[in-house]
Amino acid sequence: MRRLALIAAGAAVLLGALDAYVVVGVLTDMVRDLRIPVNELQQATPIVTGYLLGYVAGMPLLGQLSDRFGRRFVLHVSLAGFAVGSVITALADEMPLLVAGRVVQGLAGGALLPVTMALVADLWEEHRRSAALGAVGAAQELGSVLGTLYGVALASLFNAWPLFEGWEPQSWRWVFWVNIPLAVAAMVIVQLTVPSTKRPVRIDVVGGALLALALALLVVGLYNPDPSTSVLPSWGWPVLGASLAVLVGFVLWERRSPVRLLSPEGVRWTPFFGVLGVSLAAGAALMVTLVDVELFAQTVQLKDSAAAARLLTRFLIALPVGALLGGFLAARLGDRWVSFTGLSIAAVAYVLISRWPADVSAFVLDRDLAVAGFGLGLVIAPLSAAVLRVVPSVSHGVASAFVVVARMTGMLVGVAALSAWGLHRFEELTSGLNTPLPFGVPPAEYQAQLAEYRRRLTEALLTEYHEIFLITAAICVAGALGSLLLPGRQRQQVESASGSLNSTR
Repeated sequence: MRRLALIAAGAAVLLGALDAYVVVGVLTDMVRDLRIPVNELQQATPIVTGYLLGYVAGMPLLGQLSDRFGRRFVLHVSLAGFAVGSVITALADEMPLLVAGRVVQGLAGGALLPVTMALVADLWEEHRRSAALGAVGAAQELGSVLGTLYGVALASLFNAWPLFEGWEPQSWRWVFWVNIPLAVAAMVIVQLTVPSTKRPVRIDVVGGALLALALALLVVGLYNPDPSTSVLPSWGWPVLGASLAVLVGFVLWERRSPVRLLSPEGVRWTPFFGVLGVSLAAGAALMVTLVDVELFAQTVQLKDSAAAARLLTRFLIALPVGALLGGFLAARLGDRWVSFTGLSIAAVAYVLISRWPADVSAFVLDRDLAVAGFGLGLVIAPLSAAVLRVVPSVSHGVASAFVVVARMTGMLVGVAALSAWGLHRFEELTSGLNTPLPFGVPPAEYQAQLAEYRRRLTEALLTEYHEIFLITAAICVAGALGSLLLPGRQRQQVESASGSLNSTR
């Protein structure tokens, strides 16, 4: 029965992950139907960031709600909310309503992953849960791999059926309508397989709201609709400052409040913060790869957007493979060394990527991206297992949420910081580079000047990307060192034996 429960919850995680990326492939159709001008496509980015905003902001509080009211109840609420958000999105005929639907979707979808991770802790013994957590992590990463293709396939399928042609002409809307029966089916299976559990846990609504607001402000502050003029938007620094102020308020509240989002009783803080630090580093490396590899292909290799996106499939396919194997190995070798090895492998891969020439071969490109994805995938299950091991069972939901939030924060902050560095270096390297003009010079000389200009421009771009990936390698090294704070195999065996002895008593 517990395997069926894991399959049901894992399918819900996959559904939530798919919808984080599902709009990418149908975004052009969406903005056309919403009458957004082609030269102002940046207005459509809230369709993607709105989901991320809800996904990150509500996760810790919803994780704690699952500790109080049970995993089954919160899974039901999340799936129902996901369905409601899908209906709002599918019916939207203007941007504000569409973004609101995506925020509701993200808010509900964000609870699915940490609640499922906590469910694994409820149903599996400590020494056996790594493999199950690896499967959950693989479902999450598989969603990132298939999300874009899933959206395009669904839209094309319904668009091709004459039966639906007169009912709903905008094929992209079916991408969201299909979530309704899928969510209902998942709720039925959850009801039949996931046990109903409740614990006498008090809910820190104020703390959860403060942390949600701080994370929401962070997402808004980093969102830039016009990155060509500046790294951050005009409101960026004030909003980021407000996010920091709210975060300080959250810390002060947690120190004084009798009810806390994560109760300090029974928490081993050193490995707990180690898990969060490693998750932050892994998230930063993941997002930098997703952004800068595609930019490398477009700006250096002059590939179109479709060909550039296809390059990432090597990386994204290796992620769930590494997640599954990481769960298998963590149960046998311990969380510490599997996490350390995964990030060390990723660091080596990013060093290799930082040496790519402009004409890098397809073999080298595929090899290095696959190794980087595999290394980062290895880390997923050990982190999920370690955080469950170092907090009491009554806090498993909120602790799992903190791990995911740390990863998402690393993705946001990492790509923003490295993009700022890359933009600064590119402007520095090209400050004395003047665009050649075909006036007043012979055609042959103009072509020579143009070739030299393109060569120096490519060199500047290569320097920018090489430095970004070297910094990413350093982030992975820092994450690998942080992995040494995780529980080792010997400590895990002692804790498992102690738990078994206590249960027999």
